[in-house]
Amino acid sequence: MKVMFIGDITAKIGRRVVKKLVPYLRKKYQLDFVIANAENATHGKGLIYNHYEFLLDAGVDALTLGNHYDDKNEIREYIDGASEVIRPYNLLNDFPGVGTAVFESDDGIKIRVSSLILPAFMNIEVENPFHAFDRLLDEAEPTDFHIVDIHGETTAEKLAFAFNFSGRVSAIVGTHTHVQTNDYRILPGGTAYITDVGMSGPYNGILGVDREGVIAKMKGEKGHFGYDNKDDAIFSAVIIDLDEMTGLAKDIFPIYEIVSWKDL
Repeated sequence: MKVMFIGDITAKIGRRVVKKLVPYLRKKYQLDFVIANAENATHGKGLIYNHYEFLLDAGVDALTLGNHYDDKNEIREYIDGASEVIRPYNLLNDFPGVGTAVFESDDGIKIRVSSLILPAFMNIEVENPFHAFDRLLDEAEPTDFHIVDIHGETTAEKLAFAFNFSGRVSAIVGTHTHVQTNDYRILPGGTAYITDVGMSGPYNGILGVDREGVIAKMKGEKGHFGYDNKDDAIFSAVIIDLDEMTGLAKDIFPIYEIVSWKDL
């Protein structure tokens, strides 16, 4: 089974590059399932209903969230009916939706997708992800595969989580920092891993944000934080080849594509 995980979809450019490339990549790599982190899909923060539908129509099967899960209030109105959306599992507040969900392929293969926030430097109080995920694994029904999105700032925290749970899930992929790392690998125990999948969004900004505003802020000046709707796009993802006999990973490799604005 082949699964693609797309890094943080950011703003309009991110949505457009996903729409352009996902159908092509599904065919090229004969993908069975596509997951994307969509917490930045609406104007850089949050996910409104129209953009949720847009991404499903573009060919994404499951959408994970992160620390911006509640930045667009309307998500509270639709998430309980949006079975493809997985918000962070280890939230402490009472929030609708689910943090883990099971999907079934046409040939009956079951794949679980889970999302967790790692707390370091995140300015959000969550349950310890190690303890929360241990409980999830103890209580959840068995599935053929399990893909986990760990949304966090620090490399050490992501690596520690991955090594701790290696061999118990099919893949653990990092999101949130918007820069694709070069450490994709199969961990001892057979779990596929990358510290950060990267971003799908504006290429010439700073982590998806217009660079002028970010530079101004770092110089102590006032600056507008926006998202350039006429920038070239970057598309970042990983493709994971899963072993149907063991439920673990056979291979993982990155996708890193630059697409001209005029082609979007």
